[in-house]
Parts: sequence; C-alpha cells; structure tokens
Amino acid sequence: MELSPKKPPTAEPEIETSHAEEFVEQLSCVTSSLPSRINIDAQSVEQGLAKLVLTLIEFIRRLLEKQAVRRMEGGDLSPEQLEELGLALMTLEAKLQQLKEQFGLADEDLNLDLGPVGRLI
Repeated sequence: MELSPKKPPTAEPEIETSHAEEFVEQLSCVTSSLPSRINIDAQSVEQGLAKLVLTLIEFIRRLLEKQAVRRMEGGDLSPEQLEELGLALMTLEAKLQQLKEQFGLADEDLNLDLGPVGRLI
C-alpha cells in the first residue's frame, strides 16, 4: 500500500483586505527596514532578549504606577496599602536598574520603536 505525499503549504498566504495598496505599502516599509542577513552570536542574543524582557517589565511597571496614582487620587487605598504599594514599586524600579546595569542597557534602550504606532514608552 502506497501513501501519496502531502502537498507543502503554499508560500503566499491569502489576505483579505479592502485596502490592498495600503497593506502592500506598509509591508514593503517593514521589509525594507529589515537586514538581509542576521548575524547571531551568543552575546547579542542574550542582550536582545534581556532588552525585550526588561522593556516589557518597564512598560508594566509604568502601568502599575499609573494605576496606583489613580487609586490613590480616588481614595481607594488605606495608608498601609499606599505604603506597601510605594515600597513595592520602588523595589521593582531598583531591581530593574540593577538588571539594566548587568546587561549594559540604558533607559533609552528600553524604548522600542513600533513603526507607525510610535515609541513604546
């Protein structure tokens, strides 16, 4: 009994959009900014991963800080809760600073450019 081989998936995905020209223009902007080759070494991979993770942590820290200020202004927090929250945010910020130093990153390194959307932070 002989099995027929499966067909490989097509290289071009089907995309349905009413703004095809705009989509192609945005896609070509993105692809033109990508390097034709990616050089990978252990240090750059580690630094890139650290940059991504620390950027996400910084983004979440800022969201938590804004939420804390909103709750404080709304009177939702007791003085004890306010003290605990302040200490937690200060500890998180200090740990983030320590990790940035460990990986040789500066504050501006954690602000990713999201293209048409703008800067992350």
